[in-house]
Amino acid sequence: MTLTDFGSDLRLAGGITSVSHRTRSSRPRRIAAATRHFGKRCYDELVPTPLLDVQNLTVYFPGRDTGKNGSAPARVAAVRDVSFTIFPGEVLGLVGESGSGKSVTSLAIMRLLLPQARATGKILFDTRSLPRGQNDSPPDLLQLSDSEMRRIRGARVAMIFQEPMTALNPVMRVGDQIAEAVLAHAGEKSEARDAENPSHPANRRVDKHEAWRRALEAMKVVAIPDHERRARDYPHQLSGGMRQRIMIAMAVVNRPQLLIADEPTTALDVTIQAQILELLADLQARFELSMLFISHDLAVVSQVAGSVAVMYAGSVVELASAREIFAVPAHPYTRGLLHAVPTLHTDRSRPLEIVEGAVPSTQDLPPGCAFEPRCGHRVDDCARALPPLVEVSPGHLARCPVLNPASLVRS
Repeated sequence: MTLTDFGSDLRLAGGITSVSHRTRSSRPRRIAAATRHFGKRCYDELVPTPLLDVQNLTVYFPGRDTGKNGSAPARVAAVRDVSFTIFPGEVLGLVGESGSGKSVTSLAIMRLLLPQARATGKILFDTRSLPRGQNDSPPDLLQLSDSEMRRIRGARVAMIFQEPMTALNPVMRVGDQIAEAVLAHAGEKSEARDAENPSHPANRRVDKHEAWRRALEAMKVVAIPDHERRARDYPHQLSGGMRQRIMIAMAVVNRPQLLIADEPTTALDVTIQAQILELLADLQARFELSMLFISHDLAVVSQVAGSVAVMYAGSVVELASAREIFAVPAHPYTRGLLHAVPTLHTDRSRPLEIVEGAVPSTQDLPPGCAFEPRCGHRVDDCARALPPLVEVSPGHLARCPVLNPASLVRS
């Protein structure tokens, strides 16, 4: 079966209609080229210069149970050693089941974690439009002050949250909520930001009339019919698809460099879901957005993303181009997920394949690979320590000590 056949079957099984793509990621080719030039390397040593570079991100939350002798509860790692990059114009799909750490990862990038949470590692974000000098590294979002982060959040990095009805203010008109996003960032004008990029919309001071005009323009961009009248509606007066479009308008009104879409099609029927995906593809092409697209739906990710990162129990277990992930899955967990999806070629006389066992609790994770208790290919090294994310083929990375290039059998 070819990748085209598999993608079509996966899309139809999920009820998704075709979504056009004007741009595709060239990141796997860049990584492969760098690998050929410099030889095989671990993930952290690969060369290109990304817009977003997440390095060894770990997020801890305080545990619920007290320790021995009444001591403070041990902290729980909801995200462990997550690393990935997003390049300008690239769409990276972050896929995994509920509780795998996808949303916590996105909230860590936005610096919106609970005060009790503690994040370690690095989140490097290139805020400048001009190429950096050799010794000029991008800022680490985890090290910025609150005021510095506020200038980036919403203006440079924006997020579409999972549930619009809870993310929107129920007693505020939707047009005013979009205009408020404009005022919150355009009103923070400073000489440093002007020097950085004076043409960026978020760097120009605006009044309320200009903010309202931009809000209406954003609603028009996301294809809300009769947008001038709808701007005066409250969230409860809009359908689920309309509310999601309002969230998208609020996210893109300041023309961010990076858009984080946290399951933007959840709870929408397949027709509206296809419209939202088409809208995101149009916006990504029009504004040259980079995008982190989070979903648990493999059919959606196969149509949206150029590269895919698979998460399991708080860790990225596989990272490659979408073509490689769906045609030649390397990690046993990814293989199990794809084999469990029914397609048009599935033998209906036989039961569907399943991944035996259950996802371990974040409070009781094994010291090694979290998938080791469920894996049929496990070896002793799997249980000793969390395996590193390393190459198994050019541009294709997996977190599994069993894998090697010879183990990738193309079907």
